[in-house]
Amino acid sequence: MKLQGKSAVVTGASSGMGRAIVECFVKEGAQVVAVARRRERLDELAASLQGYPVKVVPFVGDVSQEETNVQAIDLAVKEFGKLDLLVNNAGVMDDMSPIGDVTNERMEQVLRVNTFGPMYAMRKAVQVFLAQGNGGNIINVASLGGMRTCAGAVYCASKAAVISLTKNTAFMYLPNGIRCNAIAPGGIQTEISNSMGRPNMNGYSRVQKVLAAAPEPGTAQQIAAAALFLASDDSSYINGDVLLVDGGWAAG
Repeated sequence: MKLQGKSAVVTGASSGMGRAIVECFVKEGAQVVAVARRRERLDELAASLQGYPVKVVPFVGDVSQEETNVQAIDLAVKEFGKLDLLVNNAGVMDDMSPIGDVTNERMEQVLRVNTFGPMYAMRKAVQVFLAQGNGGNIINVASLGGMRTCAGAVYCASKAAVISLTKNTAFMYLPNGIRCNAIAPGGIQTEISNSMGRPNMNGYSRVQKVLAAAPEPGTAQQIAAAALFLASDDSSYINGDVLLVDGGWAAG
């Protein structure tokens, strides 16, 4: 098993890519603190994995809040004795608005979940990794939207910030053995579109020109496989990279 003896925190774990990552990590031997807002979904996830000889600990919280990220990582250390892996997967969409139409409320919501959340978690995780003294591994779920204009202004900006933060962290903590990489999914079959609400038609009509070139949507399990690769020793010489998992969308 590729993650035998490892401990991890995975955010956005109640559905979609986060759930698939938790399932994949557990099957490969990792113990996991699974973070999300929906208690019933987390409890069901933990129950579904009880047959494996490792533990899944549900943690209910909102990753846009600093205390959720800090407490989840503290819980992993308490339950498992250490932290090896942090996966910042939780995210929300915007409504495709161009910058001229963006509301303060949408700006606050998207940036707090997509950018502030990973920053809070990474700050805490790095502090734990340094105290442990044996390195660590951070995987951020960014987006093709952080590299191309396939969403609204705020979503694209939030994910571009995550990509930049990933590269900066990899560089800054290279001497400490801390790796930090990102996955940039393209169109994936998840529930994230539920967070969009009614799309802004000014932006949506423009984005359609990019969406028209998109391949068939990928699956959450394909993202989980990429996360497993980055979490394992198979990727030990990969640091500060952004792994596109987009079916070739960006190649067009």
